[in-house]
Amino acid sequence: MPPLRSLGSPTLTCDYAPSDDDSGNVSVHPPPVTQIVGPVDKRERWVRHGMVKERARILVVGGGYVGMYTALRLQRKLQQELKRGQVDITVVTPNPYMTYQPFLPEAAAGNISPRHVVVPLRRVLDGCRIVVGEVTSIDHAKRTATLTTLATTEEGTGAQQLTYDELVLAPGSVSRTLPIPGLVEHAIGFKTVEEAIGLRNHVIEQMDIASSTRDPAIRDAALTFVFVGGGYAGVEALGELEDMARYAARYYHNVKAEDMKWILVEASGRILPEVGEEMGKYTVTQLRRRNIDVRLETRLDSCADRVAVLSDGARFPTRTVVWTAGVKPHPLLAATDLPLNERGRLKCTAELRIEGATHAWAAGDAAAVPDVTAAEPGKETAPNAQHAVRQAKVLGDNIARSLRGEPLETYSHKYVGSVASLGLHKGVAHVYGRKLKGYPAWFMHRVYHLSRVPTFNRKARVLAEWTLSGLFKREIVSLGSLEHPRAEFELAAGGKPPQYPNQDRKQNPKGSS
Repeated sequence: MPPLRSLGSPTLTCDYAPSDDDSGNVSVHPPPVTQIVGPVDKRERWVRHGMVKERARILVVGGGYVGMYTALRLQRKLQQELKRGQVDITVVTPNPYMTYQPFLPEAAAGNISPRHVVVPLRRVLDGCRIVVGEVTSIDHAKRTATLTTLATTEEGTGAQQLTYDELVLAPGSVSRTLPIPGLVEHAIGFKTVEEAIGLRNHVIEQMDIASSTRDPAIRDAALTFVFVGGGYAGVEALGELEDMARYAARYYHNVKAEDMKWILVEASGRILPEVGEEMGKYTVTQLRRRNIDVRLETRLDSCADRVAVLSDGARFPTRTVVWTAGVKPHPLLAATDLPLNERGRLKCTAELRIEGATHAWAAGDAAAVPDVTAAEPGKETAPNAQHAVRQAKVLGDNIARSLRGEPLETYSHKYVGSVASLGLHKGVAHVYGRKLKGYPAWFMHRVYHLSRVPTFNRKARVLAEWTLSGLFKREIVSLGSLEHPRAEFELAAGGKPPQYPNQDRKQNPKGSS
């Protein structure tokens, strides 16, 4: 096996770092940027067949599906090289954990503990260096990434630069928002575990407000919940939370399930396009049987002053607007010198290399990967979790192959189908051409995602929680105060509680300004 490239471990240098440009001139980079470089130990260099090999520094940007699974794959494939110090893997991620997003609806409904929806990266990637921070720009021509960490603000040293030999770009995606009046001020997303738990606390809090108020306008707004977006996130979140709220209503003396209004707004003419048109229509029928108002070919025009105004003219005073209307590429991609397509995603080859850039790789939501299994040319793989996990496996293998001078593998995976949960014991599925409804689809949804959640530890904990939730009653407690743990102490100490974003809502339930 040919030896791998070898560079020393990253170390912190002085404020002024000289470098040679293409013309041979020497330039000096002034502060406040701190340079992290890797000095080459000459003893670790050797010549084989006329080529100099150096230790490979692999930088993985992002700790989501692609980032975690790629680093995990590299950790296994390059196990011996890591022990010999021939490879260094660094993962830069905003959070020290990976969120398994298909479990967010069940976490919001209280079926799964929030701690079991996330996977701690330091435990899983024990052979990698985990840096909790955010990459703000990448200069691949110079093999440098500019990043900020939790310590940069405290130190006052400014951004840092991390050099690398191989780059894996997997920052994922962010919520796609529109310039809708009131959206920024009042809406909540559904991409993170914090948003899922915050939404659960908010829904129960609205039921508490409706139970204690004497104002019918406040009660009506508190019990009206508007979800925008008919994809997986919107439909599953709506189904699970409506199921949870309907169960919780039995413990309120003056709030009934029929008092609540649940509204799903979708701009296209169908929901859940991944499960097929027939299953999408079935889902609409099932939701409407639960008194959920499904409005197709309808847009949200405004939610200012806590009134949801729809394109069909309907107006709903509401204190809850959940925005799940699609995603867009991460802003980091635009701050690189790498090629992007018209949608802002990285242009990639079927081997998951970034086109026109050596030693640069990408997969998942950030990458436009050609679908070699498609009949029509030019089609790309869908940006979903199913492709992301499988692409990460091929990506890790190809990086290891590239370092060893071996031929690369082409990513080829046919989309096998989709499953979606609509609440407890309710779901839809379209897998391998077979269509399932109700309990069988819901059971398949749980089995599939239990098999895909990383680590045996998480599988066992999730399975135990599902078992216990089937034996005992649901928990319907709101712990919204966890978001502001110092408020009670500051008030007791004689100070004024800090003005949190939702404090005005609690003091002014109508939401007027």
